[in-house]
Amino acid sequence: MIGIGKWSFKIDTMMFRGSAILTIADKNGAYEITAEVPGMKMPPYSIDNIQEDGSTLNAIVHTPLLSGKDLPVSLTFDGDVVTGYGKVPLLGKVKLKDGKRID
Repeated sequence: MIGIGKWSFKIDTMMFRGSAILTIADKNGAYEITAEVPGMKMPPYSIDNIQEDGSTLNAIVHTPLLSGKDLPVSLTFDGDVVTGYGKVPLLGKVKLKDGKRID
């Protein structure tokens, strides 16, 4: 399994500027990913269909705020550094910047 741990990112869009934290865990041989934004209450969401592709994890985020929409996310790991993006309706591809392991 790749990317197990806690990761911090910066996000800079016209709708949101700040940081986000992803926790990636091994739950009985399957990936479990949770997200948090310090100082903000997260809307309900699920992270599904998590798949490894070499050093990259790909997943789909679902939220009732964008009912019926798949939000693809991709994270590529290189040691304690991670790069990635999420595709969000109306915003397009949102880069996750300065990704680093924090735990």
